[in-house]
Amino acid sequence: MDNRKCTDRLDRKGIRVTPIRILVLDALMKASGTMSLADLETELETVDKSSIFRTLEIFEKHHLVHSIDDGTGSVKFEVCESEDDCSIADMHTHFYCEICHKTFCLKDISAPLVDLPEGFSARSVNYIIKGVCPSCARG
Repeated sequence: MDNRKCTDRLDRKGIRVTPIRILVLDALMKASGTMSLADLETELETVDKSSIFRTLEIFEKHHLVHSIDDGTGSVKFEVCESEDDCSIADMHTHFYCEICHKTFCLKDISAPLVDLPEGFSARSVNYIIKGVCPSCARG
């Protein structure tokens, strides 16, 4: 990923561009799946944990990323598919492998939408399927 794409995406979201924000966004965009704070800390060893955490909070607040709670106690993050906004309609299913402990994005499987009672309004959907991934099933 080139810095220009990251810079443009940050600008479109109204997020002030800094070197750390570019590094975090670049790492998330290059990832083959979701990334936790610990994953990002390992990937970006020159950036301290608190800076990564604050960056993720800003990204989530501006709907650049969404978080996934896969039940492991470690929230995962993923860049929103749409460059405009993370909407519930864009949320997809995630799969957590109970053997290798990886969380996979199943982007072709939309999270089911639920008709909520009057007065309730959803802002995100967290749909996780747990089981064994193909790699671990072969192993």
